[in-house]
Amino acid sequence: MILPIAYHPNYVTPLPEEHRFPMPKFKLLYEYLLKEKIILPEWVHTPEIPPQYWLELVHDRAYVKAYLEGSLSPKAQRRIGLPWSLGLVTRTCTAVGGTILTAQLALQYGIACNTAGGTHHAFPDYGSGFCIFNDLAIASRVLQHLNLAEKILIIDLDVHQGDGSAYIFQDDDTVFTFSMHCENNFPHRKQKSDRDVSLPVGLDDEGYLQILAKYLPDLLSEVKPDLVLYDAGVDPHVGDRLGKLALSDRGIYRRDRMVLSSCKAFGYPVAAVIGGGYTKNNSQNMQDLVYLHSLLHRAAREVFVNI
Repeated sequence: MILPIAYHPNYVTPLPEEHRFPMPKFKLLYEYLLKEKIILPEWVHTPEIPPQYWLELVHDRAYVKAYLEGSLSPKAQRRIGLPWSLGLVTRTCTAVGGTILTAQLALQYGIACNTAGGTHHAFPDYGSGFCIFNDLAIASRVLQHLNLAEKILIIDLDVHQGDGSAYIFQDDDTVFTFSMHCENNFPHRKQKSDRDVSLPVGLDDEGYLQILAKYLPDLLSEVKPDLVLYDAGVDPHVGDRLGKLALSDRGIYRRDRMVLSSCKAFGYPVAAVIGGGYTKNNSQNMQDLVYLHSLLHRAAREVFVNI
């Protein structure tokens, strides 16, 4: 058994110094996973930039064209929160390709993990909250378009509601959206997922894991998906810059292991992305953040490989 991993050097592109988005973490995570032997080099798959019409399975053509060309209005750019550049266009599209590839690999191997992804705040005609194109929604639509899957379950455990995903699939019975998030956090205006679980500020490991354990088995048995897309954001961590919850390192690991082992027990393939996680861009904080993201891959290896 192997743990397929999606990574591309283009996952990182320069941003202005002191920008809140921790861009270096993607390359550092990949290097850490190799150094700690959590993954092996032969497990790594390199994604490609998807064709534009795949993006347009979810996003309005005019929005896709304007972003790719750099002609979005200043207001639309501010809503995204990332300054436009050709490098960022390449980075954005490559990361979407990574989630599509991760989903395809999960169908083949039962498990696969991206080292980026989770851009769940992107709506059909605009980006928001550091999210430009919604990789979870695009991967879902591409798999359906290619007749690789019919029913998809998105389990979104980022601390922020997956509002873009909820909106995109609000009238679609083929994609079930589950979002468990801090109630008093971005986005201010929540959308309606198929199932939302709002959490109080300051919730700790035991409270969080009890709530997740209450919902997860029924969710899997009810939806019966061909594929689970798991957004394993680490921003519920107590030290997260934008989080407001209080999970420990151990709590994050136990959460990821619970999701992955449940999917495996039910026999549903799972494609995981790393989602949110925010810190100040100094060396120690970035190392701590990379470690938190690596817990997803550690849990995946423990559940699927170290049998």
